[in-house]
Amino acid sequence: MPETPEKPNGLLDRHPWLVFLLPFVVYMLVGSLEPTPDKPGGADVGLAIAYADYPWVYTAKIVLTLAAMACVLPGYRQFPPRVSLLGILVGVVGVVVWVGACKLERHVLGPLGLDRLIDLGVRPGYNPLAELAGNPLAAWGFLAVRLFGLAVIVPVIEEFFLRGFLMRFFVERDWWKVPFGTVTTTAVIVGTVAPMLMHPGELVAAALWFSMVTWLMMRTRSIWDCVAAHAVTNLLLGVYVVLRSDWQLM
Repeated sequence: MPETPEKPNGLLDRHPWLVFLLPFVVYMLVGSLEPTPDKPGGADVGLAIAYADYPWVYTAKIVLTLAAMACVLPGYRQFPPRVSLLGILVGVVGVVVWVGACKLERHVLGPLGLDRLIDLGVRPGYNPLAELAGNPLAAWGFLAVRLFGLAVIVPVIEEFFLRGFLMRFFVERDWWKVPFGTVTTTAVIVGTVAPMLMHPGELVAAALWFSMVTWLMMRTRSIWDCVAAHAVTNLLLGVYVVLRSDWQLM
């Protein structure tokens, strides 16, 4: 049965979009200030945050996003906390798909002269074990924060934004009344194209992975299955990055 969430009372009742957009917008806005090895953070708004300060910016992003999530917590409880084994399995398969597709893109787009597409979505690739090698406590502490953001925060805010709001918005104007898992052709297309725009450096990986989770959503009709699949993929991706030292994926 599809989930037909009941809106909480009060502010979230009057403005149901807050549950799905507020944490995501906070995360994206603060994330826009993150530096990369080739570009200071906040350069587009006149700031010059050094790459060495990346841990502070990222930690601030997680703290502020957590605060936003706490503000809309009753809204999360609209959806029954239902997670199936299928959601976990999709997450495990998903990490293989994501890493494999990213590797394929690097080997195919480069020789074709299309490596600029990958550069559009360049990630900070910050390796705390190297950058903070002189302070092991800080290095491992920030790595824990980084993995927490990757495997806990991102799955919730992205799935609630993409599937809880955006895809339902393209089903019906009164999107908050749409049972979760209800789709149209347009909604399915949006559910693939929007993540590709959010991950311009991993277009093929995003198309494949988010399509898998759309199938999961249609199959189980549970938003927490989608969150669980996202969390499992991201956690395994984080483990892979640390073990293989492939920090370009983070």
